[in-house]
Amino acid sequence: MAPFPPSSWRMGSDKDAKTKAAVVLLSGGLDSMVAAAIAKERGFGLFALTIDYQQRHRIELDSARRIAQSLGAQRHIVLPLDLRRFGGSALTDDIDVPTNGVGEGVPVTYVPARNLVFLSLTLAWAETVGARDIFIGVNALDYSGYPDCRPEFIASFEETARLGTKAGIEKRGLKIHAPLQHMSKADIAREADRLGLDPAMSWSCYNPGADGRACGLCDSCRLRRKGFAEAALEDGTNYANHAD
Repeated sequence: MAPFPPSSWRMGSDKDAKTKAAVVLLSGGLDSMVAAAIAKERGFGLFALTIDYQQRHRIELDSARRIAQSLGAQRHIVLPLDLRRFGGSALTDDIDVPTNGVGEGVPVTYVPARNLVFLSLTLAWAETVGARDIFIGVNALDYSGYPDCRPEFIASFEETARLGTKAGIEKRGLKIHAPLQHMSKADIAREADRLGLDPAMSWSCYNPGADGRACGLCDSCRLRRKGFAEAALEDGTNYANHAD
């Protein structure tokens, strides 16, 4: 497919977002789905980037495709990046996914430097299509202890983008949007409902069963179930187990 001309997304004023593109990091999870929908609501043309890093929960790639199509993405790239070659995480190595509840500290489901790597790739595509805006669904409240979901990290990466890109040195700027940053999982569930999204399109489970059902016991399942329960909304996920 021919590249989109950057100039076609640089017309108009900052108030006219309909003439601009946003690159959205779309994992296929609930948070990234809501972040993408917020970008669309704000009038951006969506360029969705999904990283196929050979994650254990590869079912989320199908969810990302459904979400991108549902939201009318201008383009959706599923980019292969085999992080199993590095390992070091329960999502990319032969390490058991914890099922005994959300603990303290950085969990074994943390993928080393994942958001740093993924945002770098997202930034590269943003420069290519002439987008000044990147959306990511990170969350600092119900985030299971991941260091690359914190506001300090997002602010630091935005500064790195300014210093390390042609767009930055030409003073054209680039904004990292993390609209869910200070929301609880219940808040995110409510936002999905407000935006008219079908939560069943998204996938959160780190350890799906052979039958395709979510485990219901991993950190991600527990946080999702808790959020929808607190919001008194239907989750749409078929869980194999229902932990207390």
